Amino acid sequence: MPRSNEKHIYLAGPLGFSEGGNLFKEALTKKLKKHGYKVIDPFKLTPQSKFQKISRLPTLEQQQQAWKVLNPQIARRGQQAIDECNAVLAVLDGPDVDSGTAAEIGYAFARGKPILGYRGDFRLSSDNSGAMINLQVEFFIRKSGGQIVAHTSTIPAALSRMFNREQARPSRHRKHR
Repeated sequence: MPRSNEKHIYLAGPLGFSEGGNLFKEALTKKLKKHGYKVIDPFKLTPQSKFQKISRLPTLEQQQQAWKVLNPQIARRGQQAIDECNAVLAVLDGPDVDSGTAAEIGYAFARGKPILGYRGDFRLSSDNSGAMINLQVEFFIRKSGGQIVAHTSTIPAALSRMFNREQARPSRHRKHR
């Protein structure tokens, strides 16, 4: 659990699935560290050796069985990391919000965590013209005290504002922090 003056940010998003996403994630993490945030990267919560071990199994059936064992461990560690963080930064790019990211947003909201969304993607991705992204995901982000920003340069200031608002009001789930 972070000490009271530390700000641990859980970085939700599909960035770890591609080379380009990993490069963006590294740059974003570096930027956040410069502003005093500790970034929790869910893609680093499970040792790569576990994935490599599965990929070396000789049959698809063995790989499937190994994934059935590992998948809940990966998900549980993500759950624990969200529980231990101060806030969630969710990357919302793509034609639709990544399903895992949407689940992490919903879970973080239910646990009383403030959520900041980042959508640098200029493509339309909403349910209707009154929303920026999926209306339920957008609702949870805004209702958590967060907002959705479009430029990485604005993320540190938006996080700071979000934390200042959090300190000024009692949280509906402060006991979970």
